[in-house]
Amino acid sequence: DGRVSSASVQQFIEQISHVNKAKMIDHTGGVEEGTYEIYNCVEKIIKQDILGCEMTELEGKDLGNKEESTAPEEEVFGDVLWDAHDEQEQMEAFQQASNSTCELGFEKYFERLNDLVAAPAPIPPLLVSGGPGSGKSLLLSKWIQLQQKHSPNTLILYHFVGRPMSTSSESALIIKRLTLKLMQHSWLVSPLTFDPAKLLEEFPRWLEKLSARHQGSIIIVIDSIDQIQQAEKHMKWLIDPLPVNVRVIVSVNVETCPQAWRLWPTLHLDPLNSKDVKSLISAECNSANVKLTKEQEKKLERHCRSAATCNALYVTLLGKTIACVGSTGNVDETLQQCLQCQDTVSLYRLVLRSIQESLQSDGEKGLLREILCVIGVSHNGVSESELMELYPELSSAVLASLVHNLHRMRLLTYGCGLLKFQHLQAWEMVRLEYMEEGEDVLSAYRQKLVEYFTMQLSRDRVTWRSADELPWLFQQQGDKQKLHKCLLNLFVSQNLYKRGHFAELLSYWQLVGKDKSSMAAEYFDSLKEYEKSCEGEESMICLADLYETLGRFLKDLGLLSQAVAPLQRSLEIRETALDPDHPRVAQSLHQLAGVYVQWKKFGNAEQLYKQALEISENAYGAEHPLVARELDALATLYQKQNKYEQAEQLRKKSFRIRQKAARRKGSLCGFALLRQRALQLEELTLGKDTPDNARTLNELGVLYYLQNNLETAELFLKRSLEMRERVLGPDHPDCAQSLNNLAALYNEKKHYDKAEELYEKALDIRRRALAPDHPSLAYTVKHLAVLYKKMGKLDKAVPLYELAVEIRQKSFGPKHPSVATALVNLAVLYCQMKKQIEALPLYERALKIYEDSFGHMHPRVGETLKNLAVLSYEGGDFEKAAELYKRAMEIKEAETLLIGGKATSRHSSSGDTFSLKSALSPNIFLEHGQR
Repeated sequence: DGRVSSASVQQFIEQISHVNKAKMIDHTGGVEEGTYEIYNCVEKIIKQDILGCEMTELEGKDLGNKEESTAPEEEVFGDVLWDAHDEQEQMEAFQQASNSTCELGFEKYFERLNDLVAAPAPIPPLLVSGGPGSGKSLLLSKWIQLQQKHSPNTLILYHFVGRPMSTSSESALIIKRLTLKLMQHSWLVSPLTFDPAKLLEEFPRWLEKLSARHQGSIIIVIDSIDQIQQAEKHMKWLIDPLPVNVRVIVSVNVETCPQAWRLWPTLHLDPLNSKDVKSLISAECNSANVKLTKEQEKKLERHCRSAATCNALYVTLLGKTIACVGSTGNVDETLQQCLQCQDTVSLYRLVLRSIQESLQSDGEKGLLREILCVIGVSHNGVSESELMELYPELSSAVLASLVHNLHRMRLLTYGCGLLKFQHLQAWEMVRLEYMEEGEDVLSAYRQKLVEYFTMQLSRDRVTWRSADELPWLFQQQGDKQKLHKCLLNLFVSQNLYKRGHFAELLSYWQLVGKDKSSMAAEYFDSLKEYEKSCEGEESMICLADLYETLGRFLKDLGLLSQAVAPLQRSLEIRETALDPDHPRVAQSLHQLAGVYVQWKKFGNAEQLYKQALEISENAYGAEHPLVARELDALATLYQKQNKYEQAEQLRKKSFRIRQKAARRKGSLCGFALLRQRALQLEELTLGKDTPDNARTLNELGVLYYLQNNLETAELFLKRSLEMRERVLGPDHPDCAQSLNNLAALYNEKKHYDKAEELYEKALDIRRRALAPDHPSLAYTVKHLAVLYKKMGKLDKAVPLYELAVEIRQKSFGPKHPSVATALVNLAVLYCQMKKQIEALPLYERALKIYEDSFGHMHPRVGETLKNLAVLSYEGGDFEKAAELYKRAMEIKEAETLLIGGKATSRHSSSGDTFSLKSALSPNIFLEHGQR
């Protein structure tokens, strides 16, 4: 009620008000309400202030469907998806490694590392070696920071390998990440293979090619390289001569360094001297206001003289242990216990026991054990929310206290929001302490995680966590049957593949004993089965994504003939469910063209790339990076055909677009926030009503729409429309844009009457103001027609579908496949209205266009034949119907033979999502015969 509840709260509020950038949420009301308020505030801070709300810059296009205004993120580097989790994990690993105030006499090592960078080429990699916990990661991270500060022209790529068997130790992912980072800094955008063997084989060539484009040195740092699975085999490129401006530094543990690498120049980290030991322990004790006596200092100095007790990790842990009990307990007693620990693992055991003793009940001690064991058997760690779901008896207060102690004492750390062990020795100690009984205990904890993530799948929650953990756990359990079933969950495989975890996915299939071809056939059969349950536009769009992922996966495996069918099906579904001119259709065309290029069917590829280019230009404007992507693809195609002049022209055009886009985007930081601030400034300085302000409001509305924040989007779009009507007049084309965007928003909210009124107004303005074949007019026509159909106003929809045919004829010419699709849409509508006579010539004309464009055995020809068969049957011409249906089935069988699938699709692939209710089944003719 606006009153402060206590003096301590008052003091706290006063403290906060003096802290820079502190945010205070002032709330009175229910707990749930307050939690929601806090969540929203924190989310806003993270998105806007910290992440900068990275958004693709919009050109004020119409909304239509959400995808129309924003480019898929995966297209930034050819067709390779950047995994945000892997990248975040690396940033956090780097920050954690450099998180020490003590330099530990590293200056002498910095000089040696600087000498390596300055030495004349060729030069082999430098090996940084030392025992476990000797400070290798700390040294490398501190040196990287110095290099970044003093040598801004030097490109430094780093990778910190975590626990063996974790994602960060997979060689193909490391090489993919390094290649993408190189591409990012060299203006080069080329398709990158996902095949792990090829990726590792091609890396030296990429390094040579990309280093030649970089002005300055390139330094590659890989920490704990010996923890990579089969390091020597997968890191063969290290043995090859490196490009002139490339230097490589790798760190290894002395005991596990491969024999062949021991010949490289080596920087060995010496044990800490007594001065460093003293300063490190003093720093930890001073931070807790603990003062050691001279006698205690001498004891510690004498103890930290063996190789196992004078490394950086051991001494840091020792200092923390003494500092932790020093303020509350007996330092001498703790010191005596510490002096009995002769290595880091035994010191960790002492730390764990001191945490156990601080717990109030056996229940809490049991939960401590459970938490550590379940983190230990996981693939990449476990989140706090997952722990609370796994152990319902675990309260947030107990968890917070346990995690705080485990984190403070260097047992656990965070990575991508997951709790994991900070050092290998911590995990080794937990294994010895809690799992000495052997494989049975490990298996029981794995089973607990398996049950948890399986339950997540059964709720249709295929998150990156389920995909990362579940197959890996089945692999560890050796349960091939369950692993196989898990892989056939299409969303699990899609998640792994689209995040670039290609090698992992392939290794699972090898484990269940399937070769590439049988794996492809199983996926295709699974998809066909899944398609039977797909109803409605949303699930069909999702299905198209799955087909595309499968096609790309098979293309990357080199199974080109098998990749065509799923990519073709994805294209058909998108043309049907979205629109033939939708950007997602361009994406399908691009992927399909890529297969034809590899297949050396250059004529087919060229036609598809040109269609994709045309759609992208219409959807995004001529200067969008996705247009540049299509230009690059065409240029590469022409180069392969020795058409160098055409290739060069397209490359130059693409480069200009990319340069301009990079300048315009800058760092992308705080785009939405900056737009809002810019608007406020413009309103203050220019007065509120200007066309630029109206445009900015429209773009903000589009941004919030894309973020699914429909309420805020509506406010901005309404303000934009009102301002445009005042400034430009109600009949200006910009007003039509605002009307169209608002209509799309109301359509999304299922307020169909409002959407109808606004679409009609937008259409009226655009018909009067724009050319008859203008893309914006086509979009409004399409969306209003679909809306009429959705509302059952079929008579109103007919003239718009007719207009759609007319616009496409003007845009593409009368024999273009896009015209055929519009004809089929109109025919489907007539069939819904029981006007089969009007539908027949439209289907026949569409069939002719499809046959002339794609050949007689194309799936779209088959679908149109099937629809014609239905019409003939309903018209009483059973013989013709049987003949047409037979032809359609021959095409379908030929299509499924390409991949080995058997199920046939129930959906029309060449018209709107409406499928004819009386779609034929093989028995329809049989029933007629019996009658």
